[in-house]
Amino acid sequence: MRIGFAALRAVVFLLMVGAVVAQLATSIQNTSDQGGSVPALLVNFFSFFTIDSNLLGIVVLGIGAVLLLVRTGDDPSWFTGLRAAATTYLVTTGVVYNLLLRNIPLPQGTTVGWSNEVLHVVAPACLLIDWLFAPGRTPLRLRAVWGIAVFPIAWAIYTLVRAPFAIEPVSGTSPWYPYPFLNPATSPNGYLSVAFYVVLIAVVILAAGYGVVWVSRRWSVRRPSPAGAGDAAPDPRRAPTG
Repeated sequence: MRIGFAALRAVVFLLMVGAVVAQLATSIQNTSDQGGSVPALLVNFFSFFTIDSNLLGIVVLGIGAVLLLVRTGDDPSWFTGLRAAATTYLVTTGVVYNLLLRNIPLPQGTTVGWSNEVLHVVAPACLLIDWLFAPGRTPLRLRAVWGIAVFPIAWAIYTLVRAPFAIEPVSGTSPWYPYPFLNPATSPNGYLSVAFYVVLIAVVILAAGYGVVWVSRRWSVRRPSPAGAGDAAPDPRRAPTG
């Protein structure tokens, strides 16, 4: 089981790296061809929550594949926390994209179709499956949810503060928002709509975070018993109370 999930993590790791690199290369080429600002493009590219969550997922899968091969038993607690955060962010990415952005036309020639699906659909699904079934997961305290929420809160503040001063790489105009529903100028009810979507996304993140933590506390991933041993005694950490 450990070898199987290590191989799966390695495959998804390579797929996600390829998706990020393919989209970044295409965006750089398109911006250069139109005489735009590549530095501005790079800052904007890494300001997307989708990209940030996928980069964290790539790190987690890479480390996780190695841990499954070189260790036995449970993962280090710091890695379980990092893995929980990546799973939460990518599940949120998948939910928000498919609810709010799926039917918005994408710029032809600048969006890599297969990369878009990997980053918004395949990666979230794979990280969720990995969290549910891969060995090594340890129980988390409920307060871990608030640690998971730190980055999305920081990202939202960064995005809304930076947007009025950020520039669109080709036209050089401001403001620039990574997602249209965060732009009060294009939202139906201005800042009221933006506030609604921010609260909605916060609810999704907290719900996903609580779900991820709940799974770690209540859903046991069995480890094989040592050869020749009888049934292993239940691990009291697998079902903590409180």
